[in-house]
Amino acid sequence: MKKVSISGSLRENVGKKDAKLNRRINLIPAVLYGGKDQLTLTVEEKPLMKLISAPEVYTIHLELDNKAFNCVIKETQFHPVTDKVLHVDFMEIFEDKPVIIEIPIKLVGTSPGVLSGGKLQTKIRKLKVRGFYTKLPDHIEIDISSMEIGSSIKIGDLKPDNYDLLNNPNAVVVMVKLTRAAVSDALAEDATATTAATAAAPAVAAPPAGKK
Repeated sequence: MKKVSISGSLRENVGKKDAKLNRRINLIPAVLYGGKDQLTLTVEEKPLMKLISAPEVYTIHLELDNKAFNCVIKETQFHPVTDKVLHVDFMEIFEDKPVIIEIPIKLVGTSPGVLSGGKLQTKIRKLKVRGFYTKLPDHIEIDISSMEIGSSIKIGDLKPDNYDLLNNPNAVVVMVKLTRAAVSDALAEDATATTAATAAAPAVAAPPAGKK
């Protein structure tokens, strides 16, 4: 995974009132856990939002009062109305310990089923994985170049090398669905083929009058 650096400051006071005061000056309350101690801190809103809105997952080099921690964003709490970030949970990670994290998928290739009028549907956009963070990808590529109408790719069809997938193996990740337009095109093709076959068939002469 790619790595980015952000800095934070330890919180001297903990509570809802202090959290609101920090948000007013664009500082987001956060917690860092997973290591020796659990730490409460604040981080600047602008660089944090770039990480949260990014389509890929990053390893974070968090600088905190002359100390550095490797971590990932584990959970983000948003305001139910404004969608502003209220709180972030950072989880410290280590090279010798596996981590459980969600990684986004990336579809590659062109589906023949879509070219034939089918509709591509993505059922799962992030996959839960377990592995050493130094071996984890920024995203998980899924090749759809062989997907016809009615076909699907399930969790169990994916075979990663350096990590384990924790989702249900029978869960569908992406599928190509039959649409009304595709059905109409197929019916039209059948009707055209039938008409052409009828026109090409030799005419059968009527028997002469008086003969049975």
